[in-house]
Amino acid sequence: MGVFVFLPLVLPLTALPIARLAELHLHPRVATRLLSGLAGVLALCSTLCLGLLVVVGTAQLPGNPLPDAWSDPEVREAVPYDEIAGKAAMVALAVVAVGCTAAAGRHRRVRRRAHRALAGLPGGELAVLTDAAPYAYALPGSAAARLPDAGTGADARSRAGAGGGGGARIRALVRGGGHGRGRVVVSTGMLDCLDTRERAALLAHEQAHLIGGHHRYLLAVRLAARANPLLRPLRAAVAYTTERWADEEAARVTGERTVVARAIGKAALVSRGTPTPTLAGFAAPGPVPRRVAALLEPAPTAVNWPSMSTAVGLAVWTAAAGTLGSALSSANATITLFLVLKAATPL
Repeated sequence: MGVFVFLPLVLPLTALPIARLAELHLHPRVATRLLSGLAGVLALCSTLCLGLLVVVGTAQLPGNPLPDAWSDPEVREAVPYDEIAGKAAMVALAVVAVGCTAAAGRHRRVRRRAHRALAGLPGGELAVLTDAAPYAYALPGSAAARLPDAGTGADARSRAGAGGGGGARIRALVRGGGHGRGRVVVSTGMLDCLDTRERAALLAHEQAHLIGGHHRYLLAVRLAARANPLLRPLRAAVAYTTERWADEEAARVTGERTVVARAIGKAALVSRGTPTPTLAGFAAPGPVPRRVAALLEPAPTAVNWPSMSTAVGLAVWTAAAGTLGSALSSANATITLFLVLKAATPL
């Protein structure tokens, strides 16, 4: 096992070069899925590494976490011993557990509160809130928080029409039965800042977040960054690529890239963001000028896997090799420890 058990803790560094290149050269959909997958695998491997270090580093300590059946002197002699690494790994693993639990719990609490706040509105794909504060975000659906068709149709139409010229499409969405993926939440303050075509771009953008399940990617990379701080650049990259993915979908649906760019620019100047970083919003904090500039250029090509001869292809293959090495190192350490314990104990 040796020093190779430590590799998964530092191999996430090999995935960092791809983050910037993926943002610039890959289609946002491909970049989001690729970076999220890398972050998830690397975070899992590094967490497994910490668990192994807890076992091998504390096997000979009094009150060690090994089961009673593994307390024989033969096991203590067979299992490698590193007291400092073992104690440090115990602390690090506890920090990871607390951080991931807190992040997941906050995400769940915010979603529940948002669903409860919308419980009095008619069901549909859109919830327009009478609020002077400008904001818009995609709220994923929840089986535990189904929205009743409470309220009258007139009330729904009055809320939807509060923004002005874009009321026709908005009212249609309010009357719609919904597709089970969630709802678009938008304030009248945001609608007042946009014209009719820009409102259509806003709705298309937020619907793209729901259809693509972008909240899952955002939550996955956020948990991965809690598990290993070296993965934080991937979290920022995925936050950007999910917005770019939704931008491109909105441009495709509306057929007006310039209008989508203008709407994003306007919303960014007045928006206050989303309730939590794991919910996708129309003008989420981040490099908005880059998003606007990308929309003023031709639509990106949906390349599934870049050539090795290009800079982005080299970065992708490097990240893939690092991820594979991390996974193999974790698997090797796990199997080795299992065989040692199996040979030294009746189990």
